[in-house]
Amino acid sequence: MGESKKVNKQGLTEEEFLLAYDASKYDRPSVTVDIIVFTVTDEENRNCRELTKKALKLLMIKRGDHPCIGQWALPGGFVNMNESLDEAALRELKEETNIDNIYLEQLYTWGDVDRDPRTRVISVSYVSLVDSSTLDVKANDDADDAKWMTVSCKLYQQQRTATDKGYTLEQLYTLILSNTEENLSAIVKKVKTVEGKITKIKQEVLESNGIAFDHAKIIVYAIERLRNKIEYTDIAFNLMPELFTLTELQQVYEIILDKKMSKTDFQKKIAGMVIETNEYTKDAGHRPLKLFRFNPKSKKLIRG
Repeated sequence: MGESKKVNKQGLTEEEFLLAYDASKYDRPSVTVDIIVFTVTDEENRNCRELTKKALKLLMIKRGDHPCIGQWALPGGFVNMNESLDEAALRELKEETNIDNIYLEQLYTWGDVDRDPRTRVISVSYVSLVDSSTLDVKANDDADDAKWMTVSCKLYQQQRTATDKGYTLEQLYTLILSNTEENLSAIVKKVKTVEGKITKIKQEVLESNGIAFDHAKIIVYAIERLRNKIEYTDIAFNLMPELFTLTELQQVYEIILDKKMSKTDFQKKIAGMVIETNEYTKDAGHRPLKLFRFNPKSKKLIRG
């Protein structure tokens, strides 16, 4: 008897089983995608003698319909029945922000029962790091607006408590998203429970001002992952133009890691990852600085 002729306990072949299958027998949650797009841009510098400072920014859209109308959310939307998750993410990003043809990496799946007031929604989040100077952001589809917002995410309180089988670590993060017109904020709690070899992590939004749904905790999670990955991969170079100074690159590392680095430590970190060129900056008011480019043969070429 071939594989196709095997029968189940009801005496049905696979073909007969599929013909009789009733998909409505089980409740089916909706599936959405949310896209976290980071970039680094120059901040406005009123003192021409000082080097331009950089800022980490995140692309957000203003919701034009219920629920959370008027609040800011990550670009995204519902997955169609005839498309893959990756296709849905790229489609929604194009429809809502006019961005396409960028690399997206799947980040995490969010499935808390009451995370969306409309229905049971499971969301797959994606993350991308881009050079925004090459993109033309425009609000489309059901988004009222689309803007880059400066990101600040800080751990401001943590407490570790011993238990009989291990410990719990409770951390509180403040998230601030801002531009010249908007100031959004949230407090996110992360609880890590360790019992022997078993680790459980729970995250929740304690307070949210202007950030839709549970997107604050998605953003905090993405920033944590970004900070981890920048330590052992070349991911930071996705944020850089083709040519850059070492000072600009160090600023990118510092704003993502949220800490200052000595030149010695920084040079050790990027050893082998950059190639010196014969070109220099031509900014008025500053002495010329040597320009570098990314070394595609770097041993740290680990994007996964």
